[in-house]
Amino acid sequence: MARFAPHPDRRPALVAGASSGIGAATAEALAALGHPVALGARRVEICETLAEKIRADGGEAFAGPLDVSDTASVDAFVTAAEEALGPTEILVSGAGDLEFGRGWEMDPELFESQVRVHLVGAQRLAHRVLPGMIARRRGDFVIIGSDCAVRARPGAGAYNAAKTGVEAFATQLRMELEGTGVRSSIVRPGQTLTGMGMQATPDVVGPLLENWVKWGFARHAQFLRPADLAAAVTAVVSTPRGSHLVLVEVQPEAPVTGDA
Repeated sequence: MARFAPHPDRRPALVAGASSGIGAATAEALAALGHPVALGARRVEICETLAEKIRADGGEAFAGPLDVSDTASVDAFVTAAEEALGPTEILVSGAGDLEFGRGWEMDPELFESQVRVHLVGAQRLAHRVLPGMIARRRGDFVIIGSDCAVRARPGAGAYNAAKTGVEAFATQLRMELEGTGVRSSIVRPGQTLTGMGMQATPDVVGPLLENWVKWGFARHAQFLRPADLAAAVTAVVSTPRGSHLVLVEVQPEAPVTGDA
């Protein structure tokens, strides 16, 4: 039976999309486990505030601007983060937003921009970080997917296509990385309460939710918290080497009904 060296004591982690929601919660959870954390997002000032909190709590953190739709930005962020914290052992790709709209009505430029951030952004991160991981024969590349990848929701614009694509990409990476010591994993959220899509007005959201009920998506009103997904990410990257959590899907538990 093959033997795997344990994870190193020091595992610098890069989190793309760390300014809010799942990304911010994941950065805090990784830091709580003792991992040095690099927080990247376009809203770098928010990342710096969170990095200051992590440092005040005794952790190690770096914050830098990151636009995953820009190759030069990805390269600059990873370079600065690794200079500050050391070579990347963990990368969490979760940058992106959600714009509602019917597939055929959404402006093609907006549709393309959603795919560029969620899917091509993940590929940019992989292109920059995976060669180093492969050279060291270890590492975790974690993509935040969505249950939209297996059950497309009407009215979600390009989000369904982008998340389907990024989950296929993560699966492709898993096969291509086999035997390198590097693990590619998917954490797949169900309905989660974050800031994504919150820019939509009630006249858009109301009919959208009614349509989701019609198609059987809203079985109950419970939502996941970002911390629930952060817990899944930490479980994936904390799994001892020699085993691999390929896909972790997290769904909100329905409210308890009836007598105990």
